[in-house]
Amino acid sequence: MSTTRTSRLSKDELPADHGAFAWLRALGPRGRRAFGGAFGGYALDSYDFFTLPLSMVAISAYFGLSSGRTGLLTTVTLVVSAVGGVLAGILADRIGRVKALMITVLTYALFTVLCGFAPTYETLLVFRALQGLGFGGEWAVGAILVAEYASAQHRGRTLGGVQSAWAAGWALAVIVYTLVFHFLSPDTAWRVMFWTGALPALLVIWVRRNVEDAPHAVAVRESSAGRGSFSAIFRPDLLRTTMFAVLLSTGVQGGYYTLATWVPTYLKSDRGLTVVGTGGYLTFLISGAFIGYLTGGYLTDRLGRKRNIVLFAVLSAACILAYTNIPSGANGLVLVLGFPLGFCMSAIFSGFGSFLAELYPTAVRGTGQGFTYNTGRAVGAFFPALVGFLADSWGVGGALVFGAVGYGIAVLALLGLPETRGRELT
Repeated sequence: MSTTRTSRLSKDELPADHGAFAWLRALGPRGRRAFGGAFGGYALDSYDFFTLPLSMVAISAYFGLSSGRTGLLTTVTLVVSAVGGVLAGILADRIGRVKALMITVLTYALFTVLCGFAPTYETLLVFRALQGLGFGGEWAVGAILVAEYASAQHRGRTLGGVQSAWAAGWALAVIVYTLVFHFLSPDTAWRVMFWTGALPALLVIWVRRNVEDAPHAVAVRESSAGRGSFSAIFRPDLLRTTMFAVLLSTGVQGGYYTLATWVPTYLKSDRGLTVVGTGGYLTFLISGAFIGYLTGGYLTDRLGRKRNIVLFAVLSAACILAYTNIPSGANGLVLVLGFPLGFCMSAIFSGFGSFLAELYPTAVRGTGQGFTYNTGRAVGAFFPALVGFLADSWGVGGALVFGAVGYGIAVLALLGLPETRGRELT
């Protein structure tokens, strides 16, 4: 009887689905496949990125590099990623989200593998820069693909789930790193780490067979309004949004990449931890990150996009100051603080996928999100470079304080952006 009654209710009369996995059910079959493709792409994107920070000590010793030249390897990746992000965003608006996603994944996989064959520092720098082309575009394209399937009610949680793939890929990289550096000499191990970056090619095969763009995005692209152009995001009606979104992305990613790049080196150089010890510390950091992404996704739906970012910007800055000012010998406290540090600096990203997607209309969503997120990443990339150049005189731990400055910039940027919670993407 009750089943018959429910089937006659209109969509608006049906009770709201508030279960733990309501966001996943709301995607529908095609949306869940899109989620799987975006999650896998971002996890492997993360894996390929972290092959460098985890291998930095070995690479520095192999080529005889200073801290500044070592940090430049990360900076050039992030700077070039801005170009890749812009190009991928335009492609997503012109040829579709799925096709653009496959192109970005293949690009970062190819050049990650080539990094393992680099005979000189200069060659490695070039390959790492080209890897940034694919690295920069993948997240923006995958996030848009899923955002356009997600309901307004659950979009924050859904994109937070995609964002949690970064922690999954990071964890996989740490596991592989620990094993590879345990069984091989450092001079060989860092090359093997890059060669394992071929894994994403398998994902592309699955995406090509199973994932498709959201129907309304296809309709817009095929209409005269769907010719996404770069100049459109600088029109008077979108210029303010674009400028402040870039500033927001710069602050958050400046803080994040400073930590992601230099924490492994900090644990080795300032704390004197072994490879296994570093892996143990990173376990707490990554566990906090994974839970932070999921929690941040929930809170961005409950509190709103802007409040979630402010909350975790403040907490992330506080964690950096606490993490880098622990007295010498208190390694147990470093271990404990790793969890809240990973939690806070990751939870702030959970709202980015939904927030940036909601700031732009469908016709230029890829271009807008690709440009703002990755330009912010490129400018924010100078934060880890600055830490690298100051590390010789300040120590890595002291220089990491510049990460807190980035979070302050992010909070100020929110003053120029609207709250978008509940906005439909039509």
